[in-house]
Amino acid sequence: MSNQDDVIRLDAVTRTYQADEPAALDGVSLTVAAGEVVAVMGPSGSGKSTLLNLIAGLDRPDAGTVAVAGQRIDTLRETALARFRARHVGIIFQFFNLLDDLTVVDNVLLPAQLAGASRRQARARAADLLDRMGLGRHYQAYPARLSGGQRQRVAIARALVNSPALLLADEPTGALDTASGQEIGRLLRELNEGGQTLVLVTHDPALAAQYAARVVRLVDGRAADGRVAAGVSS
Repeated sequence: MSNQDDVIRLDAVTRTYQADEPAALDGVSLTVAAGEVVAVMGPSGSGKSTLLNLIAGLDRPDAGTVAVAGQRIDTLRETALARFRARHVGIIFQFFNLLDDLTVVDNVLLPAQLAGASRRQARARAADLLDRMGLGRHYQAYPARLSGGQRQRVAIARALVNSPALLLADEPTGALDTASGQEIGRLLRELNEGGQTLVLVTHDPALAAQYAARVVRLVDGRAADGRVAAGVSS
């Protein structure tokens, strides 16, 4: 049963890319409560990336509705959607997606600038986050000079700079060695313990079992988890 504290609510969402091919997502309904960590798992082509893109407002459904932080986002125009995403959704990517020609601190500041935040407040927030990530000595470094684990921590700081209601992590340990992956996993758990709502797409069952309270399994564009798929047509 969903309630007003849900950070994510998808109702009967379908997304099809080619008319003659099966839907990437087929009638998926999902709610994620404030403060919850949900892992999304499934084989390649099961719809994980499509689900994440719809929640992030990077894609739109063909049918159904998508609400994030109490706001219907599937009906927003592009400019309003970009502003909403910058303010309310943080995204962590497998391969970091940092801009190599910007310093660490300027990478972290980008979403704050897009959201129209005060530059002074944004710089103070970025410095605080980088200190928390153990990157205080690297403010003016360029991403290419950092290890994979350090770059992912920069990416997490960037995702958090606007204090988003929702953090989306797409294979956040997929490009890291085991030790760095465990370090990032612990960091995500600490963020959740501080109240951060998190949706984690991962191929790693150990990561899901260790850090997520609930697993949504996608198979052929449908949620195979009965608790999550109550609203999915059969």
